[in-house]
Order: sequence, then structure tokens, then C-alpha cells
Amino acid sequence: MITKRIIPCLDVRNGRVVKGVNFEGVSDVSSPVELAKHYSDSGADELVFYDITASVEGRALFTDILKEVARTIFIPLTVGGGINAVEDFDRVLKCGADKVSVNSGAIRNPELIYEAAKRYGDQCVVISADVKRVDGVFRVFAKGGRENTGMEAVQWIKRCVDMGAGEVVLNSIDTDGVKQGFDLEMLDAVCNAVSVPVIASGGAGGIRDFVELFDKIPKVDAGLAASIFHFGEVEIKDLKTALRQNGVPVRL
Repeated sequence: MITKRIIPCLDVRNGRVVKGVNFEGVSDVSSPVELAKHYSDSGADELVFYDITASVEGRALFTDILKEVARTIFIPLTVGGGINAVEDFDRVLKCGADKVSVNSGAIRNPELIYEAAKRYGDQCVVISADVKRVDGVFRVFAKGGRENTGMEAVQWIKRCVDMGAGEVVLNSIDTDGVKQGFDLEMLDAVCNAVSVPVIASGGAGGIRDFVELFDKIPKVDAGLAASIFHFGEVEIKDLKTALRQNGVPVRL
């Protein structure tokens, strides 16, 4: 049986890990290198590293900190932020990333997904979608959740997968940082539309939310969270023990 993955997320701004609520009100947390090592040693299955202001500021992703993080950990690393061309994939992979997450860059140029998948393989290309309900419709947002693209989210994600994205990170802006549980309705819609792994992001407030996630949406492959791990509210070892006790297959 395929095990479910637990993935901490490092949102990095100006070289520091930060966290906000509904993509706003961002505050400083810690050093990305120290946190990354902690998670690698604590049993995390993978790690996600986002340079959260690269797209907004129109610059390339910071690579010095990324290289240090990649040297420090022994688990797969997905990296995103400011990925706008195939050359950005190349640069990030050479810094030690295993997978590259693309969001705003793919919205501007959907062919980027096809080109990157053709060069590096589907398994390397992750589509990260920031999604929010607008008048009851799931809409895709760009530039760190600041800009409504007007695109319907499920169809957009399906298109990206058809073009070669091998994994989906679904970020619910509605539940981000609120700690009231994952966006099960949104996740169910996406999991039923694509056949590649889907990672749930946004809303984890405690162990019960992960148990509910994997129980209610069995097709989802992984749960991603930030603040509950960063602030020690949930230890990954305790989470995985509880999941296993609830019949969820995990790697201990």
C-alpha cells in the first residue's frame, strides 16, 4: 500500500521562514536551514521550499540559502518561487532540488509545463495552484494569492496535468493559516479530476485535521502544513503515530 506523505512547508522571504493567514499578515518564524534540518531529522517525508516574494518582485529565486538547505537534508525537496522559464528549472535543480514547483510562471506561459516535463520528466514538474472561492466558483490566483486570474481552478489544474505536471499542490487561500481543517470540498474536486498525486495545503490545525483529510479524501497523497510544525504545536512523529493508529499508512 502506498504510504501517505507528511510535508512541512518553508515559506521564505528575505532569507527567513515566515507565516501568515489567508496569505496575508506575514510574520517571521526562523532560519530555513535550521528548520529544514529539524524536519529532515524528525521524520518528514519531503520538504517544500517557497521563495514567496520572487514572483511579485519579478526576480529569480534566492539560490544561496536553497543550496544550504539541500546540503542539510536527506529527504526529497520541492522548490518554487520565481520559476518563469526552463532555465529556472535548470538552476534550481542544480542547487539540489528534486522537484520544481511552478505557479505564476505557468499562468503566464502554460507551455512552460510541457517544455520542462519534456526536458526533465513529469515527476520533476509540480503545479502549485493558489485557489479561492469567488462567488461560489474555485478561481486560480497568481502572484502569491494577490491577483485573481479569473480561471476556473479544476479545469486549469487538469490542463496543467495534461501538459505534463506530475504532481499538484493545492493551496486553499480560504483555509490558509486558519487552522480549521483542510479544504475537503476543493480537494475532492481536484482529486477526482486528475490521476497524479495531489498534496493538500492550507488549514491544518492539529492531528485530527490530517486524520480527517486521509479518511474523507482517500485519493489525496499528502498533507502539507507550516505553522503547526514551525511552532511545535504538532510533532511529525506524534502525527504519524496517530495516523497509523487510525489506519492511515505512513512511513515511521
